[in-house]
Amino acid sequence: MGSAQARLFASEGAAVAVADFRPEKADQVANELRSRGGRAIAISLDVGSEEQWRAAVVRTEGELGKLNVLAYSAGANFRVDFDHQTKAMWETIITANLTGPFLGIKAVVPAMRRAGGGSIIVVGSIASVRPGGGSPGYGASKMGVVGLARSAARSYAREGIRCNVVAPGHVDTPFLRANNPYSPNDWSTSIDNPDNYQGRLRGTPIGRLMTPEDIAWAYLYLASDESAAVTGATLPVDGGALL
Repeated sequence: MGSAQARLFASEGAAVAVADFRPEKADQVANELRSRGGRAIAISLDVGSEEQWRAAVVRTEGELGKLNVLAYSAGANFRVDFDHQTKAMWETIITANLTGPFLGIKAVVPAMRRAGGGSIIVVGSIASVRPGGGSPGYGASKMGVVGLARSAARSYAREGIRCNVVAPGHVDTPFLRANNPYSPNDWSTSIDNPDNYQGRLRGTPIGRLMTPEDIAWAYLYLASDESAAVTGATLPVDGGALL
């Protein structure tokens, strides 16, 4: 989802700082944007590190001039039930899904003040509204993101800094397909398994899974002046999965 956002923002003329805990992934996207004539830099960022957040903001302001949008898309999940979710799993999920946005907001607000305002967009989930009985860390973190965003929205509204949540539904990305340390999947959980794919499809009334581009358009709207009066909101982009 993050790379789709970077491409869309760059196509609209934004200078983009592509941040990822895997530097090679950030480099790949930033190089692609530059090859198309865009302005982009790649930053290595562990979202759980306060110091790395500070360094990312300093570099973004120094190389791109200002920072007025934070598009937060990092996430983690371990798809096990309450009985089997360990403390280590819980902490990994909470760090990526909730502590990361908290640290990110703290880091970017001073830069947004210097820029004269800004927009913070944090990734939620349909679990932000309906967590269900799956991974407790995921449900808790995604509901927590809503409270975090509302708190930030209320805190900074008079300074022209907005904060909103985009709540994706079932998005066809490596988060649901691949076996990554931050989102492990095997045949029992991956949507490479046709049964799992069809199960998610049945839960999406419009009849298809979301694409990264679907989510990117929502981020672009919330970053733009067209949403100038929108703050503290949660915007589902889920194909009707919450209906």
